[in-house]
Amino acid sequence: MSTTHEQAGLSKSQHTYQVLKSRITAGEYPAGHRLVLGSLAKEFDVSSVPVREAVRLLQAEGLVHYERNVGATVAAIDPVGYEHTMQMLAIVESAATALAAPHLTADDLAEAGELNDRMRAGLDQLEPVEFTRLNHEFHEVLYSRCPNPSLVDLVKKGWAQLATIRDSTFSFVPARALASVAEHDQLLDLIRSGSGAEWIEHCARAHRSATLDAFLSWEADAHHG
Repeated sequence: MSTTHEQAGLSKSQHTYQVLKSRITAGEYPAGHRLVLGSLAKEFDVSSVPVREAVRLLQAEGLVHYERNVGATVAAIDPVGYEHTMQMLAIVESAATALAAPHLTADDLAEAGELNDRMRAGLDQLEPVEFTRLNHEFHEVLYSRCPNPSLVDLVKKGWAQLATIRDSTFSFVPARALASVAEHDQLLDLIRSGSGAEWIEHCARAHRSATLDAFLSWEADAHHG
């Protein structure tokens, strides 16, 4: 009997966790937003136990900060964590993309081109979260064919870390979106024309580093402003 209750409890806390996480990553709950357990329990029509469990999971991922007498609040973006993850991705993702290039099919390249066109179409009325999602899909198409599974695993871990840091650089530096789409075109041209691995790797790394540089200069201005 208790097993059924435990399973039901788990699914409730998992559901609550997923909804709360998507609200945080989408920016609906900004940094500092208080997560009031009682009102969330009422909203999800559950007891406070699954809500507390969900908040604990989010805290373990670094998305929620808990303070005595204040309670649970949405954590601020960690700029150092972001910088380290982006530096790591600049190296491993560009290597994975270069290794994947000879294995990309015409369909893969068409899909990547279409994703970049959708990003271009969204430039006028930029929705940072959607733009970031398309950006992730674009890069995933390009690195997924990498024949080195260890490298692909590292890239996926890097992207997962960015999600917990709430990577939507484009909400801070929307001007970066335009350059990003142009750099994607350049990368696709190099792959389509069968350029050497070192050129593809250099282009992919410069692309990732430029996004990091844009974020760091925004952050410096924000603190000095």
